[in-house]
Amino acid sequence: MKSLFAILFIILTYNLSSQNIVEFRGKSRSGHYDATGLLKRWPEGGPEHFLRIEGFGKGYSQPVFTEGKIFVTGQKFDTVDVLSAYDIKGNLLWETAYGRSWTRSYTETRSTPTFENGRLYVASGTGQLNCIDAAAGEIIWTVDVIKDYNGEIHQHGDSECPLVVGELVVYTTGGDENSMVAFNKYDGSLRWKTRSLGGAKSYASPVLAEYDGEKFILTQTTRDLIAIDPEGGEILWSYDLIQYHVGSQGKGANANPAVVFNDLAFVNSGYDHPATLFKIKENNRSVELKWKNETFNTHIGGVVLVDGNFYGSNWQHNARGRWVSVNLETGKTNWEE
Repeated sequence: MKSLFAILFIILTYNLSSQNIVEFRGKSRSGHYDATGLLKRWPEGGPEHFLRIEGFGKGYSQPVFTEGKIFVTGQKFDTVDVLSAYDIKGNLLWETAYGRSWTRSYTETRSTPTFENGRLYVASGTGQLNCIDAAAGEIIWTVDVIKDYNGEIHQHGDSECPLVVGELVVYTTGGDENSMVAFNKYDGSLRWKTRSLGGAKSYASPVLAEYDGEKFILTQTTRDLIAIDPEGGEILWSYDLIQYHVGSQGKGANANPAVVFNDLAFVNSGYDHPATLFKIKENNRSVELKWKNETFNTHIGGVVLVDGNFYGSNWQHNARGRWVSVNLETGKTNWEE
């Protein structure tokens, strides 16, 4: 849990702008960052203490640093999700309440804001989607998506980090009427709705991927992995994930964004659910399961693909796991420690 303070360290010899993160998990939501010059080993006593910020509230989301400003969410007053902006010296520039907190369990904020061209897109724990002016902190538009589109949120609240796709910002609703909706990113007007495949919205944020030169969106509900055409909201294919959720805990708890590499799509979650790799087929109209791995059940925290191998943690229980590496081609565990 992110507590009531943040500490930033200089671990580069370059200017901090080389770590300019504008959305959750960095470029393409892949967990990869382009910074160079990172230290191979920290000095004795740790890296230089550069900045400490307190008082922005409680939450789980990732701070975003861009254009010399730090944007971070936090829950305040027990029921309000707040987005705050600071300069690089830690001075508060503005703070804006952007929606109702999830108060049934793990009440802190979840959504990492997405920054694009002077605007921030962020969702509250109960499903209010906002566009906020990054300079002044003023709300440009807001849509109460779960209420207005009869969405359904899973057990522990809305964790989605809004995904910007061209002129759109897309949002997973879950529920019996739609699985995803898309809005004009400038004014919040509805652009399209998918049909519903059932299931609530889970915790994983959607990703934008590309297959054979065509972009598509991958999102997850409590039931399915779903590929969507961003042009009009057509569902290209889906795959039943909940069939692998056979334990007594965590049914539907798909928490990690998909990782896409060429014609392969990887998803995993905790609670002894197997990691799964899918091969995209038939001009992105279907997928088939390539392999399963029973060891690599990442609970939260995400996965990275580096040089043909996946890296992340697994789940033993909610307070314990091990680091794991799995081969992309074979699905075999390289190591677990």
